[in-house]
Amino acid sequence: MNDERDPAVGLAREIACVFRRRMLDEAMQRIRHCVSMLTDVQIWHRPAANCNSIANLLLHLQGNVRQWIIAGLGGAADQRDRPAEFAAQASTGQPSGRQLLEQLEATVRAAVDVVERQTPAALLASYPFQQGKFPDTGVGCVLHVLEHFSGHAFQIYDRTKQATGKDLRFYDL
Repeated sequence: MNDERDPAVGLAREIACVFRRRMLDEAMQRIRHCVSMLTDVQIWHRPAANCNSIANLLLHLQGNVRQWIIAGLGGAADQRDRPAEFAAQASTGQPSGRQLLEQLEATVRAAVDVVERQTPAALLASYPFQQGKFPDTGVGCVLHVLEHFSGHAFQIYDRTKQATGKDLRFYDL
C-alpha cells in the first residue's frame, strides 16, 4: 500500500504535527514570552522552601523531554540528573533565564525531530523509559511529555502573572 494512503502513516504524521505545534508554537512561545517579562532574580526565586523556581522548572522540563523523547524514544544515552534539576539555586555561575530558555528550546526542537522520524511501528513499540521503571509505548511517551510539559508550563505562566501582575496576553503572540 502507498504510504500516502496508509492510515497508520497518516496518524504518525498527525502525532508529529500536533507535538510540534503544542510544544514549539504554543508552549515554548508562551514560556519565551514569560521569561522575557522577568528578571533573573525573579526566574530563580522560590516562592516557598518546598517550591521550585521557574529556573528549576525550565531545567526539569529540559531533563524530562531529553529523557523521554531524545533518549527513550530516540535512542540517545540517558544522562539525566533529575535531583540536580530541583536542587539548583540562584548563585553566580548559574545560567541566566535566557540561557535556560535557549537550552530548553534546543532540547524541544531536537525532540520534535525525533518524534517526526517515528514510524507507526515505532510509535506502537514498547520502550523502557527511566531505566525500565516506566515502560510505555512511543505514543504513550509522546502523550506523557505533552501532559507533563503542559502542567509545568502552566506553573510558569501562573508564577509570571504573580510576579508581574500583568495579563500575559497569549492570544496576541
